[in-house]
Amino acid sequence: MDGQQIVSLSIAIIVFFVFATFFGLFFTIQQQTVGVVQRFGRFVRLARAGLNIKIPFIESVAGRVSLQVQALKVAMETKTKDDVFVQLPVMVQYQVISDKVYDAFYRLANPELQIQAFVADVVRAEVPRLTLDEAFENKDHVAEAVKSQLASRMDDYGYTILSVQILDVEPDQHVKEAMNRINAAQRLRVAATSEAEAEKIKVVKAAEADAESKALQGKGIADQRAKIIEGLRVSVKDFQEAVEGTRAQDVMSLVMLTQYLDTLKEMGNNSKVIMLPHSPGGLADLQEQIRNAIISGNEVK
Repeated sequence: MDGQQIVSLSIAIIVFFVFATFFGLFFTIQQQTVGVVQRFGRFVRLARAGLNIKIPFIESVAGRVSLQVQALKVAMETKTKDDVFVQLPVMVQYQVISDKVYDAFYRLANPELQIQAFVADVVRAEVPRLTLDEAFENKDHVAEAVKSQLASRMDDYGYTILSVQILDVEPDQHVKEAMNRINAAQRLRVAATSEAEAEKIKVVKAAEADAESKALQGKGIADQRAKIIEGLRVSVKDFQEAVEGTRAQDVMSLVMLTQYLDTLKEMGNNSKVIMLPHSPGGLADLQEQIRNAIISGNEVK
């Protein structure tokens, strides 16, 4: 290799070193992200979002920590107080505390695995104290207990727990079917009770309506008879005034005969054939019976 080649090689190495130094001098950090800068493996500083400078070949960006809100879904299986195994999907929202990026990066290697362990610990301590029905009713209480204990533990590692939600309580399929059968039986019993109450109300209302109808009917008959008596009294009085020497008995006989004939006429209009043993002398017998009943009543009175 002659001297010219050596010079060219040296120039190329120098140019490469200059470019590597120049491009190694600058680095960028995205928004809502913090860079961790190390010098020979030792933490030096945190680099915020934007364009940053580091010493080439001496300092390096060891990693980048996101400050965005992150979500982790944890599927938990546990047993209730009444020995029912249930699945509880738990959603945890967490975020790195901006003032504790160092702890979040160096103290905890796998935050998701640690959160899952803490969630499992708290859920398996809380749910076994509740029956299956209580677990459905107290999902928010269990979620609040998980958040409280998880937040206190994760704060030391530079993480804040924003929310914990228990999405559902899912028992075994056989347990679901049994619960559905129980609910169906309860609803049928309530429906039968309601139908019986409705039928009772209908019967009571029908009886009340029938009693009221009969009362009104009796009152109507009484009023009708009172009007008939009043009409007869007026008719007898007017007839006696119009025909001198007429007795009340004669007038009543005439009225009864007229009504009797009207009744026969009405029956004849409503029927083609009437089989009725009757004679005009029967009217006198009927009148005699009524008169005797009135006299007997006056005597008893």
